[in-house]
Amino acid sequence: MGDLPGITARLGHLTELGVDAVWLSPFYPSPQADAGYDVADYRDVDPLFGRLSDADALIAEARARGLRVIVDLVPNHTSSAHRWFRAALPAGPGSPERARYVFRDGLGPAGDQPPNDWQSVFGGPAWTRVTEPDGRPGQWYLHLFDTGQPDLNWDNPEVREEFLDVLRFWLDRGVDGFRVDVAHGLVKQADLTNWQEPQEILSGNDVAKPRPPMWDQDGVHEVYREWRRLVDSYPGERILVAEAWVEPAERLARYVRPDEMHQAFNFEHLLAAWTAPAQYAVVTRSLEATDAVGAPTTWVLSNHDVVRHASRLGLTTAGGRLNGIGIGDPQPDAAVGLRRARAASLLMLALPGSAYLYQGEELGLPEHTTLPDEARQDPTWERSGHTQRGRDGCRVPLPWEADAPSYGFGPTDASWLPQPPSWAEYALDRQRDVPGSTYEMYRAALRLRREHGLARGPLAWLSTGDEVLAFRNGGLTVLTNFGAAAVPAPTGELLCSSAPLDEDGRVPTDVTVWVRA
Repeated sequence: MGDLPGITARLGHLTELGVDAVWLSPFYPSPQADAGYDVADYRDVDPLFGRLSDADALIAEARARGLRVIVDLVPNHTSSAHRWFRAALPAGPGSPERARYVFRDGLGPAGDQPPNDWQSVFGGPAWTRVTEPDGRPGQWYLHLFDTGQPDLNWDNPEVREEFLDVLRFWLDRGVDGFRVDVAHGLVKQADLTNWQEPQEILSGNDVAKPRPPMWDQDGVHEVYREWRRLVDSYPGERILVAEAWVEPAERLARYVRPDEMHQAFNFEHLLAAWTAPAQYAVVTRSLEATDAVGAPTTWVLSNHDVVRHASRLGLTTAGGRLNGIGIGDPQPDAAVGLRRARAASLLMLALPGSAYLYQGEELGLPEHTTLPDEARQDPTWERSGHTQRGRDGCRVPLPWEADAPSYGFGPTDASWLPQPPSWAEYALDRQRDVPGSTYEMYRAALRLRREHGLARGPLAWLSTGDEVLAFRNGGLTVLTNFGAAAVPAPTGELLCSSAPLDEDGRVPTDVTVWVRA
């Protein structure tokens, strides 16, 4: 499975790479119905991953190496194994225990129909009926995700106080911040009105339609103002980062107003098509929206919920987000995908704001697009009736050593998701100190990003046509060629390039260069 001591042992990779912080997905006690995002206890470590003392050791070692530690917080729902939900079932309708969650009576004379027509993000109804203490079919509880993830009722003061205490617990242990899962989903529209639109896994709002009653309700901002006051009361710099699939950019910027969160993941950028106009539009909108509230923009190309961008950009319709690729699906062009992924990464790392890298992208890892269906663990696969393959393909353990069992992940070839045979060529030991490798490109870019203060900006556009994007930032000229023909390179010293220039010194298609005048 991998564990916290294993992460601690690999922190040297992160300092060598040149990043500032590490964000950990949930390691709390959990039945693992959704890879730990079904939390049974927010103040402990699952025995799968170690002990609480291992978390303390990881935080201490990271600090000694100059790395910050951000932990995942899952406030929209708990696990059905959480002590609160276990207490709610026997307590019965109208009890304080059930008031911590969203329980409702069913519709119809017998109450055998769900309270509304909401669908789970993972597929199927978002409601499950419980058996009451007397053995009769009873109320229904809301779960916007898996049945093992009942939604909390954030109108309940007890829920709010509980999570303030959870924040204090981890801040007291020395964490530097929190990535907040489903940050746009805590508060639901009070009348739980029907919503007949399909629920795609973690998708943004369709700006042409009314705001969904389960997402991005105004009441969430009161919660984050309270959290911000708590976080600011601790010494040093602590951060709140929102996972909020919210569009348009102006709406997302509400989450990072001065008294709320510090940053929010920019998923509009992740979803943008690989064209010059699309990239220009999303960068411009993002910077304008966050500048208006005095917050930094964030940039992200891959994460644990989406197809890796080295594969996504190799599809015929490059860009966008797919819920997994499997055997029998159209397969990406690996060479095109990696070429574009390297160019996209250099473009992203030259932008003002904060850049988030997903583990393995520094190796150019593609999606595991031929993962056997029988090995899949994402609840999306089952709940969608095997129509959405889900997120397992981007979560496969990393290849550290080309010739070691499980590529150095563990002592045998068994790993919690099987690794593809083709990954040997991406292993870290095949790329370290190899000029032109993806790993060395990332190291160089992160070093130059820091040296030239690219995160601070400002950005000044030089060319925004249909085939080329070019801008200046931190004394560098950055150019990405989206067109079919090579274009002249900017004048000056070439510091970094996602692929070699052609024989005439021109920038080929799907290549980004950084040049110092």
